[in-house]
Amino acid sequence: MEHAIKKIGILTSGGDAPGMNAAIYAIVKAGLKRNLEVFGIMDGYKGLIEDQIFPLQYKDVENIVSKGGTILGSARLPEFKEVEVQKKAVEILNHHGIDALVCIGGDGTYMGGLRLSELGIRCIGVPGTIDNDIPSTEYTIGFDTCLNTIVESIDKLRDTAGSHHRCIIVEVMGRYCPDLALRGALSCEAEYVLYNKEMYDENEMLKVIQVARDHGKKEIIIVVAEHTIPVDELEKVIQEKTDLDPRCTVLGHVQRGGRPSAFDRVLAIRLGIFAVDLLCKGETGKCVGVLGEQLKATNILEANRLPKKQAQEIKPCVQKI
Repeated sequence: MEHAIKKIGILTSGGDAPGMNAAIYAIVKAGLKRNLEVFGIMDGYKGLIEDQIFPLQYKDVENIVSKGGTILGSARLPEFKEVEVQKKAVEILNHHGIDALVCIGGDGTYMGGLRLSELGIRCIGVPGTIDNDIPSTEYTIGFDTCLNTIVESIDKLRDTAGSHHRCIIVEVMGRYCPDLALRGALSCEAEYVLYNKEMYDENEMLKVIQVARDHGKKEIIIVVAEHTIPVDELEKVIQEKTDLDPRCTVLGHVQRGGRPSAFDRVLAIRLGIFAVDLLCKGETGKCVGVLGEQLKATNILEANRLPKKQAQEIKPCVQKI
Protein backbone atom coordinates (compact mmCIF):
# COMPACT_ATOMS: atom_id res chain seq x y z
CA MET A 1 0.00 0.00 0.00
CA GLU A 2 1.34 3.42 -0.99
CA HIS A 3 1.49 6.10 1.72
CA ALA A 4 1.17 9.58 0.25
CA ILE A 5 4.32 11.66 0.27
CA LYS A 6 4.85 14.62 -2.02
CA LYS A 7 8.41 15.81 -1.51
CA ILE A 8 11.66 13.93 -0.82
CA GLY A 9 14.91 15.49 0.33
CA ILE A 10 18.38 13.98 -0.16
CA LEU A 11 21.52 14.69 1.85
CA THR A 12 25.01 13.19 2.04
CA SER A 13 26.81 13.40 5.36
CA GLY A 14 30.10 12.38 6.96
CA GLY A 15 33.04 11.22 4.85
CA ASP A 16 32.40 11.18 1.11
CA ALA A 17 32.49 7.90 -0.79
CA PRO A 18 32.63 7.04 -4.51
CA GLY A 19 29.14 6.04 -5.62
CA MET A 20 27.24 8.60 -3.58
CA ASN A 21 26.39 10.42 -6.81
CA ALA A 22 24.97 7.22 -8.28
CA ALA A 23 22.67 6.94 -5.26
CA ILE A 24 21.58 10.58 -5.68
CA TYR A 25 20.90 9.91 -9.38
CA ALA A 26 18.76 6.87 -8.55
CA ILE A 27 16.74 8.63 -5.85
CA VAL A 28 16.02 11.62 -8.10
CA LYS A 29 15.04 9.47 -11.07
CA ALA A 30 12.90 7.07 -8.99
CA GLY A 31 11.25 9.97 -7.16
CA LEU A 32 10.41 11.97 -10.26
CA LYS A 33 9.06 8.87 -11.97
CA ARG A 34 6.57 8.58 -9.08
CA ASN A 35 5.60 12.24 -9.63
CA LEU A 36 7.30 13.33 -6.40
CA GLU A 37 9.21 16.56 -5.99
CA VAL A 38 12.84 15.92 -5.09
CA PHE A 39 15.11 18.34 -3.25
CA GLY A 40 18.85 18.35 -2.72
CA ILE A 41 20.29 19.50 0.62
CA MET A 42 23.83 20.85 0.47
CA ASP A 43 26.53 19.86 2.96
CA GLY A 44 24.60 17.32 5.02
CA TYR A 45 22.89 18.27 8.27
CA LYS A 46 24.89 21.51 8.39
CA GLY A 47 23.32 22.61 5.11
CA LEU A 48 19.91 21.47 6.33
CA ILE A 49 19.88 23.80 9.34
CA GLU A 50 21.28 26.57 7.12
CA ASP A 51 18.36 26.03 4.71
CA GLN A 52 20.59 25.18 1.75
CA ILE A 53 17.79 23.36 -0.05
CA PHE A 54 16.98 23.40 -3.77
CA PRO A 55 14.86 21.38 -6.22
CA LEU A 56 16.45 18.62 -8.30
CA GLN A 57 15.37 17.73 -11.84
CA TYR A 58 16.53 15.15 -14.37
CA LYS A 59 19.04 17.61 -15.85
CA ASP A 60 20.70 18.07 -12.46
CA VAL A 61 21.72 14.41 -12.25
CA GLU A 62 22.74 13.80 -15.86
CA ASN A 63 26.20 12.23 -16.17
CA ILE A 64 26.92 12.14 -12.42
CA VAL A 65 26.95 8.35 -11.94
CA SER A 66 30.59 8.16 -13.07
CA LYS A 67 31.78 11.02 -10.86
CA GLY A 68 33.47 10.55 -7.49
CA GLY A 69 32.61 12.55 -4.38
CA THR A 70 29.10 13.96 -3.94
CA ILE A 71 27.46 16.79 -5.88
CA LEU A 72 25.57 17.69 -2.69
CA GLY A 73 28.72 18.19 -0.65
CA SER A 74 29.24 16.86 2.85
CA ALA A 75 30.03 18.21 6.29
CA ARG A 76 30.00 17.05 9.89
CA LEU A 77 27.76 18.73 12.46
CA PRO A 78 28.27 17.40 16.02
CA GLU A 79 25.62 19.85 17.25
CA PHE A 80 22.96 17.85 15.44
CA LYS A 81 22.82 15.61 18.52
CA GLU A 82 21.05 18.48 20.32
CA VAL A 83 17.25 18.28 20.29
CA GLU A 84 16.82 21.99 19.58
CA VAL A 85 19.01 21.70 16.48
CA GLN A 86 16.95 18.71 15.31
CA LYS A 87 13.73 20.65 15.84
CA LYS A 88 15.12 23.52 13.78
CA ALA A 89 15.84 21.06 10.96
CA VAL A 90 12.26 19.78 11.11
CA GLU A 91 10.91 23.34 10.94
CA ILE A 92 12.98 24.01 7.83
CA LEU A 93 11.87 20.78 6.19
CA ASN A 94 8.23 21.56 7.03
CA HIS A 95 8.66 25.04 5.56
CA HIS A 96 9.63 23.43 2.24
CA GLY A 97 6.90 20.82 2.54
CA ILE A 98 9.48 18.02 2.55
CA ASP A 99 7.91 15.05 4.30
CA ALA A 100 10.54 12.39 3.59
CA LEU A 101 14.34 12.28 3.61
CA VAL A 102 17.03 9.93 2.29
CA CYS A 103 20.23 10.23 4.32
CA ILE A 104 23.36 8.84 2.63
CA GLY A 105 26.35 8.16 4.89
CA GLY A 106 27.53 6.10 7.84
CA ASP A 107 26.25 5.31 11.31
CA GLY A 108 26.37 8.94 12.45
CA THR A 109 24.27 9.93 9.45
CA TYR A 110 21.84 7.15 10.30
CA MET A 111 21.36 8.43 13.84
CA GLY A 112 20.61 11.91 12.55
CA GLY A 113 17.94 10.43 10.29
CA LEU A 114 16.50 8.41 13.17
CA ARG A 115 16.13 11.54 15.31
CA LEU A 116 14.29 13.33 12.49
CA SER A 117 12.10 10.26 12.05
CA GLU A 118 11.14 10.46 15.73
CA LEU A 119 10.12 14.07 15.13
CA GLY A 120 7.81 13.19 12.26
CA ILE A 121 9.98 13.28 9.13
CA ARG A 122 9.98 9.98 7.28
CA CYS A 123 13.67 8.94 6.92
CA ILE A 124 15.63 6.10 5.30
CA GLY A 125 19.41 5.68 5.59
CA VAL A 126 21.60 4.55 2.68
CA PRO A 127 25.10 3.19 3.52
CA GLY A 128 27.70 5.44 1.92
CA THR A 129 31.17 4.95 3.44
CA ILE A 130 34.47 3.55 2.18
CA ASP A 131 35.06 1.82 5.53
CA ASN A 132 32.43 -0.93 5.05
CA ASP A 133 31.73 -0.66 8.78
CA ILE A 134 27.91 -0.78 8.68
CA PRO A 135 27.03 -4.23 10.07
CA SER A 136 23.51 -4.32 8.57
CA THR A 137 24.85 -4.57 5.02
CA GLU A 138 27.43 -6.81 3.39
CA TYR A 139 28.86 -3.92 1.40
CA THR A 140 28.67 -0.14 1.67
CA ILE A 141 28.75 2.28 -1.24
CA GLY A 142 32.37 3.28 -1.92
CA PHE A 143 34.08 0.29 -0.33
CA ASP A 144 34.80 -1.54 -3.58
CA THR A 145 36.23 1.56 -5.29
CA CYS A 146 38.40 2.33 -2.28
CA LEU A 147 39.68 -1.24 -2.16
CA ASN A 148 40.60 -1.03 -5.85
CA THR A 149 42.48 2.21 -5.18
CA ILE A 150 44.41 0.54 -2.37
CA VAL A 151 45.28 -2.46 -4.54
CA GLU A 152 46.46 -0.28 -7.42
CA SER A 153 48.57 1.85 -5.05
CA ILE A 154 50.20 -1.12 -3.33
CA ASP A 155 50.93 -2.80 -6.68
CA LYS A 156 52.85 0.35 -7.70
CA LEU A 157 54.64 0.49 -4.36
CA ARG A 158 55.72 -3.13 -4.78
CA ASP A 159 57.33 -2.23 -8.12
CA THR A 160 59.60 0.37 -6.58
CA ALA A 161 60.18 -1.71 -3.44
CA GLY A 162 61.46 -4.55 -5.62
CA SER A 163 63.82 -2.24 -7.48
CA HIS A 164 65.42 -0.98 -4.27
CA HIS A 165 65.09 -4.13 -2.09
CA ARG A 166 62.94 -2.21 0.35
CA CYS A 167 60.23 -2.86 2.90
CA ILE A 168 57.20 -0.65 2.30
CA ILE A 169 54.77 -0.13 5.18
CA VAL A 170 51.39 1.08 3.89
CA GLU A 171 48.71 2.58 6.10
CA VAL A 172 45.16 2.25 4.76
CA MET A 173 41.85 3.67 5.93
CA GLY A 174 38.93 1.69 7.34
CA ARG A 175 38.21 3.46 10.62
CA TYR A 176 37.92 0.51 13.05
CA CYS A 177 36.79 -2.07 10.47
CA PRO A 178 39.52 -4.43 9.18
CA ASP A 179 37.96 -5.08 5.75
CA LEU A 180 40.10 -2.69 3.69
CA ALA A 181 43.36 -3.78 5.34
CA LEU A 182 42.65 -7.51 5.13
CA ARG A 183 41.24 -7.56 1.61
CA GLY A 184 43.91 -5.16 0.37
CA ALA A 185 46.70 -7.28 1.90
CA LEU A 186 45.25 -10.50 0.46
CA SER A 187 44.84 -8.97 -3.01
CA CYS A 188 48.40 -7.63 -3.09
CA GLU A 189 50.28 -10.63 -1.65
CA ALA A 190 51.37 -8.56 1.34
CA GLU A 191 53.83 -10.37 3.58
CA TYR A 192 52.23 -9.06 6.78
CA VAL A 193 49.02 -7.27 7.74
CA LEU A 194 48.25 -5.50 11.00
CA TYR A 195 44.55 -4.78 11.46
CA ASN A 196 44.15 -4.26 15.20
CA LYS A 197 46.38 -2.99 17.97
CA GLU A 198 45.99 -6.05 20.19
CA MET A 199 47.36 -8.47 17.60
CA TYR A 200 50.66 -6.64 17.13
CA ASP A 201 53.62 -8.88 17.94
CA GLU A 202 56.96 -7.38 17.01
CA ASN A 203 58.78 -10.71 17.08
CA GLU A 204 56.16 -12.35 14.89
CA MET A 205 56.39 -9.53 12.35
CA LEU A 206 60.19 -9.78 12.24
CA LYS A 207 59.96 -13.56 11.88
CA VAL A 208 57.59 -13.22 8.89
CA ILE A 209 59.99 -10.75 7.28
CA GLN A 210 62.97 -13.06 7.82
CA VAL A 211 61.16 -16.09 6.39
CA ALA A 212 60.25 -14.09 3.28
CA ARG A 213 63.87 -12.97 2.92
CA ASP A 214 65.09 -16.56 3.35
CA HIS A 215 62.82 -17.53 0.47
CA GLY A 216 64.45 -14.94 -1.76
CA LYS A 217 61.96 -12.07 -1.54
CA LYS A 218 63.64 -8.82 -2.56
CA GLU A 219 60.82 -6.61 -1.27
CA ILE A 220 58.44 -6.75 1.67
CA ILE A 221 54.96 -5.21 1.83
CA ILE A 222 53.31 -4.62 5.19
CA VAL A 223 49.71 -3.34 5.28
CA VAL A 224 48.58 -1.50 8.41
CA ALA A 225 45.03 -0.42 9.23
CA GLU A 226 44.66 3.10 10.61
CA HIS A 227 44.20 3.42 14.39
CA THR A 228 46.53 0.48 15.09
CA ILE A 229 50.29 1.14 15.31
CA PRO A 230 51.83 4.33 13.82
CA VAL A 231 53.64 3.34 10.64
CA ASP A 232 56.71 5.42 11.53
CA GLU A 233 57.14 3.29 14.67
CA LEU A 234 57.12 0.14 12.55
CA GLU A 235 59.56 1.75 10.15
CA LYS A 236 61.95 2.41 13.04
CA VAL A 237 61.72 -1.19 14.30
CA ILE A 238 62.45 -2.64 10.85
CA GLN A 239 65.27 -0.15 10.30
CA GLU A 240 66.96 -1.18 13.54
CA LYS A 241 66.36 -4.94 13.47
CA THR A 242 66.64 -5.99 9.83
CA ASP A 243 68.93 -5.31 6.87
CA LEU A 244 66.04 -3.83 4.89
CA ASP A 245 65.66 -0.18 3.95
CA PRO A 246 62.07 0.55 5.10
CA ARG A 247 59.77 3.32 3.90
CA CYS A 248 56.31 4.15 5.22
CA THR A 249 53.44 5.47 3.11
CA VAL A 250 50.09 6.76 4.36
CA LEU A 251 47.69 6.50 1.43
CA GLY A 252 45.35 9.04 3.03
CA HIS A 253 42.50 10.77 1.25
CA VAL A 254 43.36 9.48 -2.22
CA GLN A 255 41.37 6.45 -1.04
CA ARG A 256 38.17 8.53 -0.92
CA GLY A 257 38.38 9.83 -4.48
CA GLY A 258 38.12 8.54 -8.01
CA ARG A 259 35.44 7.28 -10.34
CA PRO A 260 33.26 4.66 -8.64
CA SER A 261 33.64 1.07 -9.76
CA ALA A 262 30.83 -0.65 -11.67
CA PHE A 263 30.06 -2.61 -8.50
CA ASP A 264 29.59 0.58 -6.45
CA ARG A 265 27.50 2.22 -9.17
CA VAL A 266 25.08 -0.72 -9.37
CA LEU A 267 24.94 -1.09 -5.58
CA ALA A 268 24.22 2.63 -5.11
CA ILE A 269 21.49 2.67 -7.76
CA ARG A 270 19.78 -0.40 -6.30
CA LEU A 271 19.87 0.98 -2.76
CA GLY A 272 18.70 4.44 -3.86
CA ILE A 273 15.65 3.04 -5.65
CA PHE A 274 14.93 0.74 -2.69
CA ALA A 275 15.02 3.72 -0.31
CA VAL A 276 12.38 5.55 -2.37
CA ASP A 277 10.24 2.41 -2.50
CA LEU A 278 10.34 2.11 1.28
CA LEU A 279 9.42 5.75 1.85
CA CYS A 280 6.45 5.40 -0.49
CA LYS A 281 5.31 2.37 1.52
CA GLY A 282 5.33 4.42 4.71
CA GLU A 283 8.57 3.03 6.17
CA THR A 284 10.77 5.24 8.34
CA GLY A 285 13.66 4.99 10.77
CA LYS A 286 15.28 2.24 8.71
CA CYS A 287 18.48 1.75 6.76
CA VAL A 288 18.90 -0.22 3.56
CA GLY A 289 21.56 -2.75 2.72
CA VAL A 290 22.40 -5.85 0.74
CA LEU A 291 23.02 -9.40 1.97
CA GLY A 292 24.06 -11.70 -0.83
CA GLU A 293 22.05 -10.32 -3.73
CA GLN A 294 19.01 -9.52 -1.59
CA LEU A 295 18.04 -5.99 -0.59
CA LYS A 296 17.21 -5.62 3.08
CA ALA A 297 15.80 -2.92 5.36
CA THR A 298 16.81 -2.84 9.02
CA ASN A 299 15.64 -0.64 11.88
CA ILE A 300 18.43 1.89 12.48
CA LEU A 301 18.61 1.24 16.22
CA GLU A 302 18.82 -2.49 15.58
CA ALA A 303 21.48 -1.97 12.89
CA ASN A 304 23.68 0.08 15.23
CA ARG A 305 23.43 -2.62 17.90
CA LEU A 306 24.64 -5.40 15.61
CA PRO A 307 28.18 -6.73 16.24
CA LYS A 308 30.84 -4.80 14.36
CA LYS A 309 32.30 -6.45 11.29
CA GLN A 310 35.46 -8.48 11.86
CA ALA A 311 35.97 -9.88 8.34
CA GLN A 312 35.69 -13.45 9.62
CA GLU A 313 35.51 -14.86 6.09
CA ILE A 314 38.81 -13.22 5.09
CA LYS A 315 40.97 -13.76 8.18
CA PRO A 316 41.47 -17.51 7.61
CA CYS A 317 42.69 -16.85 4.06
CA VAL A 318 45.25 -14.33 5.28
CA GLN A 319 46.44 -16.70 8.01
CA LYS A 320 46.90 -19.67 5.66
CA ILE A 321 49.18 -18.11 3.05
